Amino acid sequence: MMLHPAAPEAAVRLLKFVNASPTPFHAVNNASLRLEKAGFQKIKETDNWDHFVPGGKYYFTRNQAALVAFTLPKKWAPGAGLSIVATHVDSPNLKIRPISKRSKVGYLQVGVETYGGGIWHSWLDRDLSIAGRVVVAEQSGAFKSKLIKIDRPVLRIPTLAIHLDRNVNDNLKFNQETEFIPVLGMMESQLNAGRASDSDNDEPRKEPTTEASSIQDKHHPALLSLLSEELSVSPEKIHDFELSLYDTQPSVLGGIDNEFIFSPRMDNLFSSFCAVEALVEHPTSDLFPQVKGNVNAITLFNHEEIGSVSTSGALGSLLPMLLNRLSPTPQTYAQSVAQSFLLSCDMTHAVHPNYTSKHEDKHRPIINGGMVIKTNAKQRYATDAISSFIAKKMIERHGGKVQEFEVRNDMGCGSTVGPLLSQIGIRTVDVGAPMLSMHSIRETAGTHDVQASIDLFKSLFEGYPELNNNLTVD
Repeated sequence: MMLHPAAPEAAVRLLKFVNASPTPFHAVNNASLRLEKAGFQKIKETDNWDHFVPGGKYYFTRNQAALVAFTLPKKWAPGAGLSIVATHVDSPNLKIRPISKRSKVGYLQVGVETYGGGIWHSWLDRDLSIAGRVVVAEQSGAFKSKLIKIDRPVLRIPTLAIHLDRNVNDNLKFNQETEFIPVLGMMESQLNAGRASDSDNDEPRKEPTTEASSIQDKHHPALLSLLSEELSVSPEKIHDFELSLYDTQPSVLGGIDNEFIFSPRMDNLFSSFCAVEALVEHPTSDLFPQVKGNVNAITLFNHEEIGSVSTSGALGSLLPMLLNRLSPTPQTYAQSVAQSFLLSCDMTHAVHPNYTSKHEDKHRPIINGGMVIKTNAKQRYATDAISSFIAKKMIERHGGKVQEFEVRNDMGCGSTVGPLLSQIGIRTVDVGAPMLSMHSIRETAGTHDVQASIDLFKSLFEGYPELNNNLTVD
């Protein structure tokens, strides 16, 4: 009898985090709960931040979709640098449209919009459900944005049988507007009907019959009823929502030796989970007590997959605002930026055994082979010789291994939040754990790379100020 080896403990905890986080809103909420359990104090951007205590632990969120957390050294003063791990919590998905009501030949359907650069055919024939946030009216007359996660399959995008499309395997392309509409169920009028009509049953657009904040005419009553039951409110109490589809198949361990993680949203909940864990674990370490040096920080941004242009994205004001409020004068702000280091961590492409030619011959990262430093001469990644050297020294602190990735000259290169944030003036490096099937509904990452990522982030928090003091550049 073959016994399956135990998976690394950090990888098992990652599975739980991903399974509980089908949307950025849930990821931010679950990260907040983890931080609060570790003694972090929640603050608000509307607060007066003059009450900070050296040695304190704080976090804040923006629009339920982005999170910033930081710990102050025991001898902190304005002008101190920041050691930052930057990630993102969004992934390609399907979002329910503001007017989603669709119906055709007896089927209830839901209009969706594609978000990010997904491998969309991987969403076909999956057991899908709904998650996100809903604005509801409370008994007091106030309004509240509540998270929702339907824990059962309610939607599906069925493929066309091969008997009706003999060339389906020769052409995986399909129209994302007309052939990518999820089925919610059967129309009540058709459940006992002899046959469905051959015509398009979409109802004509009606003029609104209720107040402007009502959404009752824009979505199927069945969908609103589903949401209201989950939230224990009446359907008319629902005033708006921001909902996505997600795959109900959970994240799992895989591979003959449990060396893989088969999961949605590895890009980039993997790095986000590791960032939270590293920040939580570091202050409790007796081996490297942080008496002086940098503020340790993590930033979990939204909207990286569509360009980061939002109030909760990397091009928003989150990081500059944090720097400015910790070092409010022009002099201390400039000193802080000059002493800071940003580790932009996003997943990267492991070499694929069936497509080895897609990688440059000498830059072929493998899963569980160590952290990957990502470089691009055109600055699609922010890495340079100095930041690469620093990252390698940080990886060495915990005995980790280093891999390198550069894209082929005849292929385009993706990007990360790194080049966007480096515009602030902070020294930046781009790193990541290798994975397969990036942007598929089911991706593949490595179980041993979870702890390797956490170790790198902890090394940054422990060792960057000392290394920076011993490094001469300018």
